[in-house]
Amino acid sequence: MSFQVGITSDFRTHSAGLLEPALAEVFNPASQVNYDWMPDTAGVGVAEVLDRYDAVIGLDYRFPAESFRDIRRLAALARWGVGYDMVDVAACTLADVILTITPDSVRRPMAEANIALIWSLAKNLSLLERECRAGRWKDALPRNGTCLKGRTLGSVGLGNIASEMFRIARGMGFGRLLAYSPRTAPDAAAALGVELNDLDTMLRESDFVTVNCPLNPRTRGMIGARELALMKPTAYLINCARGAIVDEGALVDVLTHGRIAGAGLDVFEIEPIRSGHPLLSLDNVILTPHAAGRTEESIRDTSLSACRAILAVSRGELPRYIANRDVVERPGLLAKLRGFGP
Repeated sequence: MSFQVGITSDFRTHSAGLLEPALAEVFNPASQVNYDWMPDTAGVGVAEVLDRYDAVIGLDYRFPAESFRDIRRLAALARWGVGYDMVDVAACTLADVILTITPDSVRRPMAEANIALIWSLAKNLSLLERECRAGRWKDALPRNGTCLKGRTLGSVGLGNIASEMFRIARGMGFGRLLAYSPRTAPDAAAALGVELNDLDTMLRESDFVTVNCPLNPRTRGMIGARELALMKPTAYLINCARGAIVDEGALVDVLTHGRIAGAGLDVFEIEPIRSGHPLLSLDNVILTPHAAGRTEESIRDTSLSACRAILAVSRGELPRYIANRDVVERPGLLAKLRGFGP
């Protein structure tokens, strides 16, 4: 019996060519796998459509609880990327559907994105570029850069991306590496040379604060006015995770009044960032369009990782990167897996 894979329509309408090479490389040699493009359902997964497939690969589609209502056939949903705040994870699990992500493909690119924004802020690269284009030379600069040697780098979260960032940072001369990560074991942090702290201590003592945690009900808005007020006036905030983790209104306020030195943002509460947003007028902010970690390698590897996860399911196996680990022992999922493979 063939294993049917559905590809959400936004791959075709907004990102043509993104997934096709991986589909051909991974699925074409697998005789049991067939794939096709799903009908356009306005960016939201529809249960009736989803349940025509054994597995689905999704790009920017949302999958609320209604997407999983009365699901019987679907066994896996592969997210292209690592963020899964657009998926109702609890409903996905109750429907006996594996939710897979691709952390192996974005670990290094996103760590480098954090480092790139740190360097750019420390050296005032955005300001220097604008001044040079305007014909103003070094003697007319409004502010000087910052040396990283001896500075303190902090992170909200200590997962794959933050860990890779700290590995890079160890060779850059930072004096201390701090993280707020309640679920990280002290010995794992120590192996990276990272000190675990409570959130307030990390914010107070860091010269650069990076956000490297997933967006969920616990982390939504966790960096608000109170937290930003704890940061040094000379400190910088970098967010390449999800925009809604940081209260944008509070961030605009501290940036406008010079209560922190600046920010580097690759993500926003509403994307794309709207025309006229106050962040666009601030000269102590570097903004990138949710693409700071987008490289040729990350695109290739994310597509391959998502397809390989689905290939494992088609063989009755568990994929490597499962976001909803609670699903693994559910009888309904196990029954689905037994129906696949040899």
